[in-house]
Amino acid sequence: MKGTKRIVDITIIAVLVIAAVALLAFSWGGGKPNDLNYPVEPFEFTNQDGQPVGLDDLKGKVWVAHFMFTNCSTVCPTLTANMAKLQKEIKSAGLQAELVSFSVDPEKDTPEALKRYISKFTDDFDNWNALTGYSFEEIQAFGQSSFKSAIQKDAIGDQVIHGISFYLADASGTIVTRYDGQEPPYSKIIKDVKALSR
Repeated sequence: MKGTKRIVDITIIAVLVIAAVALLAFSWGGGKPNDLNYPVEPFEFTNQDGQPVGLDDLKGKVWVAHFMFTNCSTVCPTLTANMAKLQKEIKSAGLQAELVSFSVDPEKDTPEALKRYISKFTDDFDNWNALTGYSFEEIQAFGQSSFKSAIQKDAIGDQVIHGISFYLADASGTIVTRYDGQEPPYSKIIKDVKALSR
């Protein structure tokens, strides 16, 4: 019996030590999101003000990206409204993060069209760039290579099929995780942004 009790005691001590190490690792930065590791390839596109914005402009910053287009009749209004809410949540938390919307219909989505569209959801463009200025083939390849996200034209209409995720990038320009853009876990995103901002 004494031997059994000793084994139980040792097991409890081992579990407590492992838990303490895990807690220390989290407090030292182990809580940073890292379930993805997608380096974003260099780019320079045009934002809603007609200004060039590229990966170099985002280096050193945490940013959240998604895909959308202004003529979307399905998911994009919800995604964009949720991005606008995320913008408010980030600012309310006292954090800094950039928001990036990549148009998947660049032939129709001029800078002016993008600004009109985003303006339906927010008047705050301080940290939000809606991007265009490339061909459909270029954004299709970019979405696949940098975000592992497929983009395709609808064969029977004028819509574009694209993913609904929000992607979180760290200061090095690497996608580290993604979230459901239709029902974003705002508190989790804020927690992850805060962890990456340390």
